[in-house]
Amino acid sequence: MQNPYNPLATPCGSSSGSAISVAANLGAVSLGTETDGSILCPANLNSVLGIKPTVGLTSRAGVVPISPRQDNIGPICRTVSDAVHVLDAIVGIDQNDIARIETSKYIPKGGYAQFLRRDGLKGKRIGIVKDPFFDFGNNTFLAQTFKLHFKTLRREGAILVDHLKIDNVGEIFSSTAENTALSIEFKISLNAYLKELVTSPVRSLADVIAFNNKSKKEKVKQYGKNLFLTAEATNGMGNAEKAALSSIARLSKNGFEKVMKKNKLDALVAGDPFAILSTPLALRGFPGIIVLAGYKDGVPFGICFGGPRGSEQKLIEIAYAFEQATKIRKPSPLKF
Repeated sequence: MQNPYNPLATPCGSSSGSAISVAANLGAVSLGTETDGSILCPANLNSVLGIKPTVGLTSRAGVVPISPRQDNIGPICRTVSDAVHVLDAIVGIDQNDIARIETSKYIPKGGYAQFLRRDGLKGKRIGIVKDPFFDFGNNTFLAQTFKLHFKTLRREGAILVDHLKIDNVGEIFSSTAENTALSIEFKISLNAYLKELVTSPVRSLADVIAFNNKSKKEKVKQYGKNLFLTAEATNGMGNAEKAALSSIARLSKNGFEKVMKKNKLDALVAGDPFAILSTPLALRGFPGIIVLAGYKDGVPFGICFGGPRGSEQKLIEIAYAFEQATKIRKPSPLKF
């Protein structure tokens, strides 16, 4: 996979194929899957728009799982409008994904396209946590770019709540709780998924590991080796896993959720070129939208807006109004 704006730059991981395809005009729209960052990061680095919905808003039925608590499907498109129309097409109750039944309460009557409003930023309270979401070190270009974007947000009617802090932000990014929980969830979810397949040479994670070990191709032998072995070594939802889930809930409540509620925010904004807001959003299944913010040395980078569960309506208003006010996106310079 190559970044269609600069072959030497990373296209990011997981759903990079989806992002690259629409960025290179190989398709009009695409879908991505995310557990933590796999929609937001590829969209961020390939000059496209990605929506990571509230977990359960779109069906995960048929998708190879990692975690039912974090797994997600969302649109990756060239514009906010395209992505929102795709989102309207894929939300709704699916009896094959139980999470959809409860989450469907967030779907607005009349769908999401009605929130493609040019004045969508007016009155929105948007929080700015500079550490770490706007920590660019000595990169003055990025710092100046986002200063201009802040001016645009204000000009379009947003209320920027600046100088905010997430007290436990260091712990959020250093904690091993997410990886611990994902390991046990991956084994349980994958085993259940494989058992339901009509025909398959593998029926469990143990079978996958054995299959890879027997392969004559070194790439296959090494594929996912550490993740697979760590997950296979788990033995169900024990005390360590329950403690990890409790830690995740605490980290979110005392971090992202606290700063949102305390400051009565509609969204938190991040300008990091690698979309690190994805982790605070992933921990509790919160939605996020990433929009193009600019290009540095030809490589795209985005601006991400995240909010609490069910806040897609406000995030769409914010993202669409920002996109229309800036209109930064340029076609890929490479020919395919």
